[in-house]
Amino acid sequence: MIEMFDERITAAGRLPLFGFFVAFLVTFVLTRVNVRLIRADVRWWFRNVTAGDLHIHHVVFGVVLMLAGGVGSLAVPDAYTGLNVAAAVVFGMGSALVLDEFALILHLSDVYWTEKGRASVDAVFVAIAVTGLLLLGIRPLGYEGIAPDPGTGILTRVYVASLVVNLVFAVITLLKGKIWTGLIGLFMPALLIVGAIRVARPGSPWARWRYAPDSRRHQRAVRRERQFRRPLIRGKIWVQEFIAGRHDLLPPELLQRGADAAERARLRRLERAERRAAARAQRKATTATTRRSAR
Repeated sequence: MIEMFDERITAAGRLPLFGFFVAFLVTFVLTRVNVRLIRADVRWWFRNVTAGDLHIHHVVFGVVLMLAGGVGSLAVPDAYTGLNVAAAVVFGMGSALVLDEFALILHLSDVYWTEKGRASVDAVFVAIAVTGLLLLGIRPLGYEGIAPDPGTGILTRVYVASLVVNLVFAVITLLKGKIWTGLIGLFMPALLIVGAIRVARPGSPWARWRYAPDSRRHQRAVRRERQFRRPLIRGKIWVQEFIAGRHDLLPPELLQRGADAAERARLRRLERAERRAAARAQRKATTATTRRSAR
């Protein structure tokens, strides 16, 4: 095992990437354990970090760690392997904290424990899969063992053509709503061919542009979504909830926050209605005064 590690990781120059990968996984798991215990209101555990009434999300700490790790990796010379690994570890910790609240950044709202919050877990899974493939030495948008030769040889043209074709297939696959196939296919080009040929998912941009609602392709897409995709989604959600907790049970503070927001909106509507009624009454009084003066 040690010899394999030295051969596949250390000798291949992937030790910083390995440090990033391990730090990312550990930080994500510890973060989810922490937030689930906070959500369960365990007495002996930590509480949310606050500054007065301001709740400081852990994405803030993640951004700081990413900045420190990224700048550190750029500032440290390549010869200092240990410092490069340390910078990669810090960057991995920050990346896990940021992606764990990816949904908050995407929606600019506190949707951490809602259905929309599952986007954060999806982003983390994608990052783990891509980093794992890179750690195994699988290169994106190319073929293992093939590299462009210097100059304008035939191998260079074949390599560039393969990159262009893979990119086109990747774009088509993503437009068809097959996110995982498109991302993993960047490392395994055969998946891109399958994803680009097969029917698009209903609701995807490709389906909206090219599938009429009563067409056979649209009906086949809906049938495949119901038969194959939905069981996979249910399985993925089960894994997500096992690791990260349920995202359809709002904690009391979010429920209270939503109730307070609804009450504020109701009061604003009442104020606007009262102002409009007062303005109408004023206009009527002014009109009546003008008519009496004219008489």
